[in-house]
Amino acid sequence: MNKLLATLIAGVFATAAYAQTPAPAPAVTTTPASPAVMKEQAKADKDVAKAQEKEAKKAAEADKDVAKTANKAEEKKAKAHAKAHKERVKADEKVAKADADDKMKTEAKVEKDIAKADMKAAKVDAKQDAKVAKEQAEANKEKGIAAAKTAEVKAKAAADVKEAAAKH
Repeated sequence: MNKLLATLIAGVFATAAYAQTPAPAPAVTTTPASPAVMKEQAKADKDVAKAQEKEAKKAAEADKDVAKTANKAEEKKAKAHAKAHKERVKADEKVAKADADDKMKTEAKVEKDIAKADMKAAKVDAKQDAKVAKEQAEANKEKGIAAAKTAEVKAKAAADVKEAAAKH
């Protein structure tokens, strides 16, 4: 019985929601555009398109710079890690070649060398990550400035069109 009652109530609400009509759209009164207004509108559209093109170009350049920096960083990181791996291999060879009497001493020395090589690789990683982050921040700044310039051009264009419409 509860399910039946719940279904009926849900049906009433669904019907009521479906039956509601949307409010009529407000009547838009457009004044016939004079040639001067149409000319100003065309100029405004051209200026906005040019600004958007410049913004897209700046964004593409910024992204390209970030990608270039990231690629260089990855190469340097890979080189540093390869060098650290080489040090580990050399260290393992030293331990393998060491006499039984000097094995503990050699292992201790090798562990220090490995730690030093790992530290160098980590240092390279940190520096390269910082470079990429800095380039990304610079790119974001450039994109923000370009977007602001585009917004300014749009606002000026809209104001010019309004001014032209007010004159006629």
